[in-house]
Amino acid sequence: MDSIEITGIRCYGYTGYLPEEQTLGQWFEVDLVLWLDLAPAAKTDGIEDTFDYRKAIATVKEIIKTSKFALIETLVNAIADAILALDKVEKVQLKLSKLAAPIPDFGGKITLNITRS
Repeated sequence: MDSIEITGIRCYGYTGYLPEEQTLGQWFEVDLVLWLDLAPAAKTDGIEDTFDYRKAIATVKEIIKTSKFALIETLVNAIADAILALDKVEKVQLKLSKLAAPIPDFGGKITLNITRS
């Protein structure tokens, strides 16, 4: 199966367990691998025969901006479900990173990886 990779989708959102995360918000970053059949577009050279990846980017950003889940596990699953609902996508691998986890003396990021079909 063919795939399209979209990396570095950054968006500010309000998902988090702590009250300040849902009030003040924080930055998230998402990488996607979308599995779909690219053969029709390769044959026709027509944009209508491929997947418009701008829809995936807009979908990710909208969900992050408007959701207020306690857990990033819920957020990443909501994004995966929405991406799978887009036309032509058969499978998605999604990597979501919380860029500034509110953990004392920790400057790294927390990342979840899921695959759904």
